[in-house]
Amino acid sequence: MMRTMLKQMAMQPTPVIVPDTDKEIDIDRPWQVVVWNDPVNTMGYVVYVLRKLFGHDEAKATKLMLQVHHEGRAIVSDGPREKAEIDCFRLHNHGLWATIEK
Repeated sequence: MMRTMLKQMAMQPTPVIVPDTDKEIDIDRPWQVVVWNDPVNTMGYVVYVLRKLFGHDEAKATKLMLQVHHEGRAIVSDGPREKAEIDCFRLHNHGLWATIEK
């Protein structure tokens, strides 16, 4: 009797659950590190920090600093969340205002 029940259970199809594919998933979108304008740090110091932490050449660091100065913010780094958090922490340790965003 037990064998008969096991055979019947094995013969029944298993229902397949199909996920809702209408939803858009942003798995590959990287996290961005944003430096914000502040009234404390000089332009030269911001350029120095960007060069030191991210290895930007002077032209790239100056361009980002001017974007922060004129637009109020600039994206200075991106990547996985863990890297973005570390970069943001390093900027905070150098006295810059920074956040991460998706």
